[in-house]
Amino acid sequence: MSEIIVAYWSGTGNTAAMADYVGQGIEESGKKARVVSISDITPDSLKDASVFALGCPSMGAEQLEEGEMEPFVEAVKAFAAGKTIGLFGSYGWGDGEWMRIWEADMKAAGARVVGGEDAICNEAPDEEAVEACKELGRDLARA
Repeated sequence: MSEIIVAYWSGTGNTAAMADYVGQGIEESGKKARVVSISDITPDSLKDASVFALGCPSMGAEQLEEGEMEPFVEAVKAFAAGKTIGLFGSYGWGDGEWMRIWEADMKAAGARVVGGEDAICNEAPDEEAVEACKELGRDLARA
């Protein structure tokens, strides 16, 4: 059974909850999910994976968290070409600009992006966001 890593950074727990739902979608599709904080893995853990997910909330002025997540994503971009990467996250303000920027960056690095703006939510995930996260997991399992 293949394992799909769902790596995330979460400040309030909203993105962590979303990561769990992405993992549920993967598992419902018959694959194994490994949901893990980026504090507990390295970018190299994803190098050999053809499919994985990354989650991060919007921080500051619509950007990725700068201390841990941004350096993690920069390292992943170096080997993103040809990979299918699911993106998701929550926000407390704005309109999702951070996700559009993140999607564009990953696509420019050569990745096939799934989720993205389709898998974001304001604050804690509501029913619609839960379903979007599970669908992202199912999409990753089919990739």
